[in-house]
Amino acid sequence: MISDEALMLEFQGGSDPSFEQLFARYRGPLYGFFRRRLNGDQRAEDLTQETFVAVIRASAQYEPRALFRTYLYSIAMNLLAAERRKRAKDSPLGKDAPEPATREGPDSVLWIRQALDKLDESEREILMLREYEQLSYAEIAYLQSLPVNTVRSRLFRARMALKEQLEPERKTPETAASEASENAGLARAEGEAI
Repeated sequence: MISDEALMLEFQGGSDPSFEQLFARYRGPLYGFFRRRLNGDQRAEDLTQETFVAVIRASAQYEPRALFRTYLYSIAMNLLAAERRKRAKDSPLGKDAPEPATREGPDSVLWIRQALDKLDESEREILMLREYEQLSYAEIAYLQSLPVNTVRSRLFRARMALKEQLEPERKTPETAASEASENAGLARAEGEAI
């Protein structure tokens, strides 16, 4: 199997079949990337196409300094950021953007989506890039302009926060009572400190 970087260099030299192979490899993953982050399959498809058009237009300037996949996702992230800015500008004040679309309807998908929405935006994006797009720590660090260790720590925090959101509360009557008395003691202590 020819590497993505070699295919892109062949495409630079005029090989259309090389681009077709890259398109075949990355069309589905890019579509999923956009679909998970936007509402509407059609807009996700449009942005997938726009990403490949950008690759074609910039092919003459391509240099294999990073993995082709990282290069491709950096273009996709830029298009996604532009799309989000456009939506924020176009949406009426006070209204949030609609939930991202999903083809699955089970409650578990909604449950996970709601838990993801409660995460800090930067941690959520890093978690999605790692778990959904299967990018390496180095690729995520490059895309987010962060040190690799920052990516690792944010990913760890995001996973812990997601786990906390998804775990059903396991409170027995004894633990609930002890938490209530502890909270009351803290409230009294705060009141005395003021």
